[in-house]
Amino acid sequence: MSWELIVDNLWIASLDPADRKRIEPHLNERPFTQGQVLFDAGEAVDEVWFPMDGVVSLMTVLADERMVETAAIGREGLVGVTCGPLNARASSRAIAQIEGSAACCPADVFSDALSKSEKMRAALSRFTESLLAHVQQTAACNAQHRLDERLARWLLTLHDRADADRFELTQQDIAGMLGVRRATVSEIGTMLEDRSLIARGRGWVEILDRKGLEKASCGCYRMMRAVSADLGVPLPKFG
Repeated sequence: MSWELIVDNLWIASLDPADRKRIEPHLNERPFTQGQVLFDAGEAVDEVWFPMDGVVSLMTVLADERMVETAAIGREGLVGVTCGPLNARASSRAIAQIEGSAACCPADVFSDALSKSEKMRAALSRFTESLLAHVQQTAACNAQHRLDERLARWLLTLHDRADADRFELTQQDIAGMLGVRRATVSEIGTMLEDRSLIARGRGWVEILDRKGLEKASCGCYRMMRAVSADLGVPLPKFG
């Protein structure tokens, strides 16, 4: 893969040159489409995905097959070692929320690189600690905050990682991510639309007023970003 593509992933770009060289020869670019399952809960994870664009959602699957998003990962991170011990079975389902592409590395190669580099292990630890904090904050947010605040928080998180103001998303997509009914999303979306914070059409949502959306969100969004900054995790562009 070309260096110009690889550095689109901020986690790889943050590594020392010597550490990047441990995995660069083994990286292969792979596109993913919206709705694609990268790996499912219970499956062996044999690849690490470094998104270069697009967004991947980690989904917790309930006993009745319903799902709810617990984390969103874009080009600031990696997917494949954050759902359980390396080379273990995944505890969550990874679904492409917004289409894009990733640099993929065999899990055994990545594991070997980690074993040889303390700095690389530290970088991974910072990212996974940040991700865990995001998962915990999301769980608390889902339990305690109003749906309009939660929707604003979720849209901001997506906006950070999507590199675009407009996303290809249906109301059903959003309902699935938030674990609510489609009719409820329609009602709350109308509230944000009436305040000129977002615009919606058939199968898409556009952010019109980011600062207004930040004010409409609960404090969880700012807390999540603060944790990432404190841990030195590379942040998406809207910091």
